[in-house]
Amino acid sequence: MKATTLAKIDRKIRKLGILFPSKFLVSKYSRARLNFLKKLEEDIPKEIYYPPKEFSRILWGINFRSPIMNSAGMFKNGECYEIVAKQGAAAYLGGTGTWNQRTGNEREGIYLPFIPYPRSHSSSNWLGLPNDGDKINSGKLSGLSRMLDCCIGWSVMGSPDLHDQDKLKFLVEGMKLYEKTGVDFIELNESCPNTYHGKSQNEDLAKRLIYIKNNFLSQRSKKTPVIVKFSNDNEIQQVPAVMDLLFTLGYDGINFGNTSTDYEKRRNEIVESERKIYDFFTKTFGGGVSGKPLNESSLELASKAVEYVKSGKPKQEFHVIRTGGIESKKDIEDSERAGISLNQWFTGYFENLSLYGHNLYRKLLE
Repeated sequence: MKATTLAKIDRKIRKLGILFPSKFLVSKYSRARLNFLKKLEEDIPKEIYYPPKEFSRILWGINFRSPIMNSAGMFKNGECYEIVAKQGAAAYLGGTGTWNQRTGNEREGIYLPFIPYPRSHSSSNWLGLPNDGDKINSGKLSGLSRMLDCCIGWSVMGSPDLHDQDKLKFLVEGMKLYEKTGVDFIELNESCPNTYHGKSQNEDLAKRLIYIKNNFLSQRSKKTPVIVKFSNDNEIQQVPAVMDLLFTLGYDGINFGNTSTDYEKRRNEIVESERKIYDFFTKTFGGGVSGKPLNESSLELASKAVEYVKSGKPKQEFHVIRTGGIESKKDIEDSERAGISLNQWFTGYFENLSLYGHNLYRKLLE
């Protein structure tokens, strides 16, 4: 059975999940998710969608075909590029990758825990950065044929398995490998809450960014843009200080942002009938909350960042990306009005895939 067919069937029955015990439901969905992603790799669209030219934009000299693309975490190891390109995405983003191979998280006998909250247009996951490692994935990219003017980016992060200088050293080594393969841009993940420790890596942010500036930004031959991705849990008051740091060090963009670990705040956006499973997941695994509960935060933070770019006037070309709760045409229009350059979606992508199949970008844009 095709992935798009499975998605449509799941859409019809998944709201019945609240009738089952929480652990049972998480276990079933975690396994089903892995099966679905394997099938998605094989479900190549028969038709190609070319977004109308009025939706395209040139950022850092790169042509993005529309204002929306997938977020990091969807395609860990370079899979589904042809699918995304034929669907009509603005670009393709792989990863998040780490220098070393990681198998991901397991707890309570559940591997790569995941659960949707369909009534709330939300989900939780605690994956732990499973990926094949930067050497293998950059090798895959070397043999990947570009198609349909769909540019490629890669998300990277310092491996939680490494410490101090080794963590920084191999993070930069990975970035150099991806640049060598010809990726169009790199996204530095500074906000992943889904490692084993369940914390983002906010400590020593300036130290990491300075190290990358000295050992990658100042040495890059192709001027590959580097965007820094932060959490949607950041306070609005923190934006100017973060932006000043990125301007000074020569980074090229900012993304607000990643999944949320502010469970109490996001719980208010979860439909009451789904709070039992939400509470079970967040208390048992932690992880990150995504989808509609982040919509307001992502728009507020990204809009503030745009305002600061205009007032701060960085010397370099600098763009703001919004991730979190994007799922409708209205969300794209809100971003456009705010001056946000690009949008990324995760939960919204799969929500629209279950509705429209491979026509999801066509339906969203037109």
